Amino acid sequence: MLHHGEHVVQRRAGLTTDGWGSAGVGAAVPPVAANFLREQRLVVIAAADDTGAAWAGLITGPPGFVTAPDDRTVVTDRLPGTGDPLAGLFDTERDLGMLVIEPSGRRRMRVNGLARRDGDRLVTSTHQVYANCPKYIQTRTYLEELPSPGRAAAVTGELTEHQRRWVAGADTFFVATYAAGQGADASHRGGNPGFVTVTGDGRLTWPDYTGNSMFMTLGNLAVEPRCGLLFLDWENGDTLQLTGRARVDWDPGRAAAVPGAHRLVDFEVERAVQITGGLPQRWSFGGYSRFNPAQAAERRA
Repeated sequence: MLHHGEHVVQRRAGLTTDGWGSAGVGAAVPPVAANFLREQRLVVIAAADDTGAAWAGLITGPPGFVTAPDDRTVVTDRLPGTGDPLAGLFDTERDLGMLVIEPSGRRRMRVNGLARRDGDRLVTSTHQVYANCPKYIQTRTYLEELPSPGRAAAVTGELTEHQRRWVAGADTFFVATYAAGQGADASHRGGNPGFVTVTGDGRLTWPDYTGNSMFMTLGNLAVEPRCGLLFLDWENGDTLQLTGRARVDWDPGRAAAVPGAHRLVDFEVERAVQITGGLPQRWSFGGYSRFNPAQAAERRA
């Protein structure tokens, strides 16, 4: 059975039978997935803090820093860094969503389960393990150059002018959601710059494009509106983490005004954390996904 929120969203989206949701995903890490993990440098994690606020954070390292020592365990030999709202939370076991992404090859893998700190490592007992399609992933190439040292966090209750421009120009961000008793989840959203719009200093809107019809993100939001967003400055190494509440707008007239949108998601910022040096890597832009609606429109023109 799907969890309640996924069931509600799939029915509202017009699926006549239960689609493939979280309940249909296996818990084991197959050998091909274990090999993929060992090659990666970039992991997005999602969890709720002790107040119930959801956050998407980042763990990075060289190839080999993520491993699967057995088919029900994933280990990162790094923890969330200083200033990250997720730092220190895993001293006690809690639900974790994990998205391991390879921008250069447009590959991604999701691992959800229960995680706890073990020394300097984060150990996750897996409940859901699955790959996603390459849609909406922009290609980026890892650069072998050392970033500037130093890491500093600034916390605000609303977006600054710089942050509004950052969000409005983004082609990629990550979403953290959770549902009580169902676990946490980290997912990817991509599109051409401008696909996220900013209203005032605290409201973001993005389109929900055609996906895999699992609706794990929207399903969680149907039962728990608290969620977190993560934006990366791929070239300069800064991160922007937002927590707040999201609502799915099913108005077809409003969605029709946005190319490729089936529905829109509105997000109200409650807190923002910008970390200088939060991404201790550099990635150069390659190209936009051919699935991005604006790109598809250009091919038809």
